[in-house]
Amino acid sequence: MKITPYRLKKGIRYLQHYGVRAFVNRLRDKLEPEDVPYGPWFEKYRANSETLAKQSAKEGRFTYRPLISIVVPCYQTPEKYLVEMMDSVRAQSYGNWQLCLADATPTDEVEKAVQAYCKTYRESRICYRHLQENKGIAGNTNEGIALAEGAWVALLDHDDLLAPEALYEMVCLMNQRPQVEVIYSDEDQVEESKQGLVHKKPHFKPGFSPDLLRSNNYITHFLCVKHEIVKQIGGMREGFEGAQDYDFILRCTELAAEVGHVARILYHWRVHSNSTADNPLSKMYAYDAGQRALQEHLKRVCQPGEVSQLPHFGFYRVKYPVVGQPLVTILIPNKDQVETLARCIASLQKSTWQSYEVIIIENNSQQKETFQYYQELCGTGTLEGKLSGGQHVRVIVWKGDFNYSAINNFGAKYARGEYYVLLNNDIELITEGWLEEMLGNCQRPEVGVVGARLYYPDNTYQHAGIVVGIDGIAANMFPGLRRGQEGYYHKAAIQLNYSAVTAACLMVSKEVFEKVQGLEEQLLVAFNDVDFCLRVRREGYLVVYDPYVEAYHYESKSRGKEDTKEKVHRFGEEIDFFRTRWIDLLKAGDPYYNPNFSLKKCNYKLKP
Repeated sequence: MKITPYRLKKGIRYLQHYGVRAFVNRLRDKLEPEDVPYGPWFEKYRANSETLAKQSAKEGRFTYRPLISIVVPCYQTPEKYLVEMMDSVRAQSYGNWQLCLADATPTDEVEKAVQAYCKTYRESRICYRHLQENKGIAGNTNEGIALAEGAWVALLDHDDLLAPEALYEMVCLMNQRPQVEVIYSDEDQVEESKQGLVHKKPHFKPGFSPDLLRSNNYITHFLCVKHEIVKQIGGMREGFEGAQDYDFILRCTELAAEVGHVARILYHWRVHSNSTADNPLSKMYAYDAGQRALQEHLKRVCQPGEVSQLPHFGFYRVKYPVVGQPLVTILIPNKDQVETLARCIASLQKSTWQSYEVIIIENNSQQKETFQYYQELCGTGTLEGKLSGGQHVRVIVWKGDFNYSAINNFGAKYARGEYYVLLNNDIELITEGWLEEMLGNCQRPEVGVVGARLYYPDNTYQHAGIVVGIDGIAANMFPGLRRGQEGYYHKAAIQLNYSAVTAACLMVSKEVFEKVQGLEEQLLVAFNDVDFCLRVRREGYLVVYDPYVEAYHYESKSRGKEDTKEKVHRFGEEIDFFRTRWIDLLKAGDPYYNPNFSLKKCNYKLKP
């Protein structure tokens, strides 16, 4: 990374706001080399003239060919940016569009530029309205929406650009999935240079992730919404200046039958000295407005929760309260490893949530120290008793061979709790409030499974969610990332949805556990947690990665490595079982992982 006065200025600004530790972690992120540089990647995959010509020819064969009204609020827009924006709309390979310009510029400069443009190109699809007063972005946008005649309304900033295939890709999805009522795309940033526009900082997004949207307005651009939805919510609301789009998106997605995503860079966000893209400090008020928008969203959907701002601008945490005093059953399979289990139990006993019980599922231990510890733990000389905090603890015996799924299913039969925690004996909890944090999420009716952020003992990441398809099956995200670093768009440190999380530390309600009939016992060791989460998702529930529950994971000490012929054979059989059951998902791709990312890396790196 080349050091320039501009970058030094931004670095100093970052250091002043976030402090030395966060600055160092951010610098580490920046200095990591790109496996696949974005600039050449973009040039390789952008739609060429031949592709655009084919799209234009195909347009007439769409079963559904709606008019899309692109709404642009204008205010003192530099003519160069204005013309380039209009050029990007006129260049669309899909032709059934309307451009609605609502201009609050006090002079007639923008109006004259638009008139000259329309005359030059004999363009009748551009509608212009000069506003008598500047009503702010929200009010001006609503004036543009009032001009819209299309079945869909799309939003575009006055100084940004659309990729030429943007509308075509949107209409493709509309035809493929008629139930979709909100659609968004991937985006990048563009900056002026001597060689022309430079594309940088791509934002490749997942499919619709409600928890990610509550952590950050990841949807932003390019946004297309059915006009009926826009009318129902009453357009944009004033009073949320700087976060009016976040508020708008939250209200649209609340009503939409389905939210769709086009995994292509269809929007180019222009970076200049006054844009939020370049200088987030320029609009501090926007982050307060975003917090209010999110808090009001929770109120509308009748979801108790407290919103707070995270250190990184525009990122939020929702703290969900626990309702009542539900009992949590913590299931811990164990074979010997007394010191490991004792450390796990000791960390449990620091929990601020007191309504829990512990069931240890003993599986073929051979050391007498193990059974001595059980008796000491129970405090009665038997295999059942009380912890020092008064919680019930019990040791039950599984006499069969090691089968992680069967062992946990067996333990669940003895559980008295409304919620279960599947916990490896090699976990050491760091967060003392971990149980109430997980419960707050797990009590949400739409949530089925909640997972945690796990570290290796050397303070690098072991688990921050699981993506299906990486390495042919599935893999943990961000392994090896240093604790304190946050990864691609802070995804290691914010709450979001994944297809799966590890059962090394996982919470699920008794109701959901029984609904999917527990863990798959044909998966003795590997992928049983991924399979479990996918079956929970198939029932319509969300899987939540909660980074505010942190723990150390002393990885797989109980069962050892895949280092014998028998273990390798078993592992191969489990891979075949998983692939057979989930072949459609493996072919289609994980909906929470952008298809432009590599399936050989676990850190959101671009595929070649």
